[in-house]
Amino acid sequence: MYQTRNTPKVVGGVTPACTEMAVKMYGRFIDTVVPVSSTRAAEMTKLLENIFRCVNIALMNELLQVSDRMGVNIWEVVDAAKTKPFGFMPFYPGPGLGGHCIPIDPFYLSWKAKEFDFHTEFIELAGKVNENMPYYVVTRLMEALNTQRKSLAGAKILLLGVAHKRDIDDMRESPAIKIAELVASKQGDVAYHDTWVSEFIVGGRSVPHIELTEEALSEIDAVVLVTDHSNVDYHAVVRHAPLVLDTRNALKAFDGGTVVRL
Repeated sequence: MYQTRNTPKVVGGVTPACTEMAVKMYGRFIDTVVPVSSTRAAEMTKLLENIFRCVNIALMNELLQVSDRMGVNIWEVVDAAKTKPFGFMPFYPGPGLGGHCIPIDPFYLSWKAKEFDFHTEFIELAGKVNENMPYYVVTRLMEALNTQRKSLAGAKILLLGVAHKRDIDDMRESPAIKIAELVASKQGDVAYHDTWVSEFIVGGRSVPHIELTEEALSEIDAVVLVTDHSNVDYHAVVRHAPLVLDTRNALKAFDGGTVVRL
C-alpha cells in the first residue's frame, strides 16, 4: 500500500535554506514533504514514530503472556477492541522485534538521554519486554512438545520464515536468530524454510534449509512459524507437520489440533 512516493518524508535542515533545498529535492519524487524546524526535530520525529510502535508492541506482548495464564485469547480481544472507531489503534504481539529501526531506536534515545541526566525508564522497559519474547516462544515450544511426550533436546525444529517481517529478505535483528540460538542451546536440531532468505547463519554456523515437502514435514517434530510470508502453503504445513507453534496468528483458521497459537 505504501511505497517511497506515497510515504510522507519529514525533513529538517541545519538552516532554513537547507530545509528549503531538502524540500525541493524530495518533492521531485515524494508526494508529501513535511518540513520541520531543525535536524534535531526531524530525528526526534523518526524516534517518536519507532518508539511509539515499540512501546505498543511491548504492551501487547505483555498482555499476551498474562492472557495466556488467564486462558483468554488475546488475538480475539484485539480484533474486538479494534471495532471501536476512535481512541484505539490495533497492535499485535509476536515473537520479538526485528529490523533496523524499532529494536534499536529506543535504546539509541535512552543512551542519548543520559547526556541530559534523564533516564527513559518507560522506553527501556518496553525494550526489555520485546527482547524477552524469543525466550517466551521457546518456553511455549517446550510446553507444546511436552504435550506430545517429547523433549526439545534432540527434537527436529523447523523455523518457518526467518526474515524480520513478511515478504522481505531483511534479516537485521530478526527474532528468528535468537530463537534458533536458544533452541540450539537446548540441544534442539534447527532447520529453516524461507524462500526470501538464501542463507541463515546462527552462531557462525549455516542452518540447513529444507523444502516444505510432505516427507520433510512429517520428519520434523515441530514447526515454529516465526514470519508469515504470503508464499507458503500453510494448508500443507498443517496437514503434514505433527506440531505447529504459530507466533503470528497466521493459522487461526486451523486453531486447535496440531496448531498451537502463541
